[in-house]
Amino acid sequence: MSIADNFKTVMNRIAAAELRVNRDPASVRLVTVTKTVSIESIREALASGATILGENRVQEAKEKIEQLGQLAGWHLIGHLQKNKAKYAVKLFDLIHSVDNLELAVEIDKQAAKIGKVQDVLIEVSIAGEAAKAGIGIDDAISLTRRVALLRHIRIKGLMTMPPYSDDPEDSRAYFRKLKELSSAINRENIPGVSVAELSMGMSGDFEVAIEEGATLVRVGTAVFGGRNGGR
Repeated sequence: MSIADNFKTVMNRIAAAELRVNRDPASVRLVTVTKTVSIESIREALASGATILGENRVQEAKEKIEQLGQLAGWHLIGHLQKNKAKYAVKLFDLIHSVDNLELAVEIDKQAAKIGKVQDVLIEVSIAGEAAKAGIGIDDAISLTRRVALLRHIRIKGLMTMPPYSDDPEDSRAYFRKLKELSSAINRENIPGVSVAELSMGMSGDFEVAIEEGATLVRVGTAVFGGRNGGR
């Protein structure tokens, strides 16, 4: 199937998942993951209707943005090193992967230099896997409070990656816990914080994520085929 066909299929699956749980149509946005994907293939996705592109690495995104410009929104979905924050705030509309205060402080510092308020998500490690990034679930509210004090950052929501499994249903409990955490944070009434976005779900489990409240799903392989390395 072509990229256009794949894209249409993914959008139809998103709509069907929304319908199954009585969510408003178009309440979920697709982040089309373009890590290792060629410019030509990205152009095909854009022509098919992609409006948000997700990249894992700052340098790869920089090269693509220089060629494509702002034909879509750009999200950083991969781990961000502090020394790349000065580039990230210039390139990305939303950074999904803030998981510690030191990184948030650096993003705030670099965003202030260019007069920007950077939208971010707090990345949470629901499963507590040592090999994966993300703040522990028990520390997420505390980190949110601290990041919320920074003037050039705006917390828009949360992100998570469940442990890998061939069965999408294995991810459901982790997605549900992130949704519950978002509700808990909102009940704290932290000034300036409204956890509206939940970034969760990839090619193998995005429909389950939608059923559990995802507003952003990060899909690469189901659009472009093969292994593109997308989260």
